[in-house]
Amino acid sequence: MKLKKYEGNPILSPNPENYWESLVVCNPGVIYDNGVFHMLYRAAGNDIEHLVYIGKAESTDGIHFKRVSREPVFSPGKDSFDAGSNEDPRIVKMGSEFFVTYAFRPYFASQYWKNDYDQVEAPEHDPNAPKCLRENISNTALAVSRDMLHFKKVGRLTEPSLDDRDVILFPEKINGKYWMLHRPKDYVNANGNYGTDYPSIWIKSSDDLMMWNTESKLLMKGEEDWEVKIGGNTPPIKTNDGWFLLYHGVDANFTYRVGAVLLDLNDPTRVLYRTKDFILEPETYEETQGLYRWGIVFPTGAVVKDNILYVYYGASDQWVNLATCDFKELIDFVKSNSRKK
Repeated sequence: MKLKKYEGNPILSPNPENYWESLVVCNPGVIYDNGVFHMLYRAAGNDIEHLVYIGKAESTDGIHFKRVSREPVFSPGKDSFDAGSNEDPRIVKMGSEFFVTYAFRPYFASQYWKNDYDQVEAPEHDPNAPKCLRENISNTALAVSRDMLHFKKVGRLTEPSLDDRDVILFPEKINGKYWMLHRPKDYVNANGNYGTDYPSIWIKSSDDLMMWNTESKLLMKGEEDWEVKIGGNTPPIKTNDGWFLLYHGVDANFTYRVGAVLLDLNDPTRVLYRTKDFILEPETYEETQGLYRWGIVFPTGAVVKDNILYVYYGASDQWVNLATCDFKELIDFVKSNSRKK
């Protein structure tokens, strides 16, 4: 089974009229609330530094989105911990507040697509400077909002010296705890006994959304040729069959594809079902010919409405695309196509 790509893709493109989004709009977090699809998207202009911002768009049908501001809704903080980039937001709602996890760097990464895969630039520091500054490490932070227009940055969620992205919160407490998925890049066997040779999906719990200094458990690692390394993509959706979420796999040629998984409702450290085959891959011009030249589809938002799953994904780091499917059919496919039961 493959997700059906919307024929009118991309649903959001760079806007040449705005300096901060003239080159890139991608990797959108999306949540449906009170009749509105709220989208936060990663954006960047054609500047040498390649500063990365978060923009906002809204829709009533989940397809046709309209920008709601000519300025970013939040931006890299000048001389702050996240001064280089704010990117790849994931959104959950608990109570009356929205919680947004976003990746950041302390310095801009410049035009990274001109470098080799996974290489970023960093300014010079002497050896006494923190590793996060010396290596311009990517971490994850939290922002909170009540109206999805005004945001309070709360600060760093992940360890400063650990490259840790794809941080996703569960939308409710489980057994009295908050839960987080994350992808610590250095948790590999080359650096110790981690049970995996490549970056993978880990999970941990906490009593407070800002206090994650607890032990993490390896949840999933790459198993197939299309998923040498993996990371989480969309916030978990609660179903009768388990917590549903999408994840990405990166193959040996650096191409990104998408799979799906169901986790136990009462014990999210337990994988119930996981697709053996991918359900989305880069095929179109937008998905293969953008800034990310190896081909990428990267979902960061998923919404279920009227049993239709709307999957919002970045296409080769330059556009926002949409794919859909019958949600029940996909759940049945995840269970039938699973390598693990």
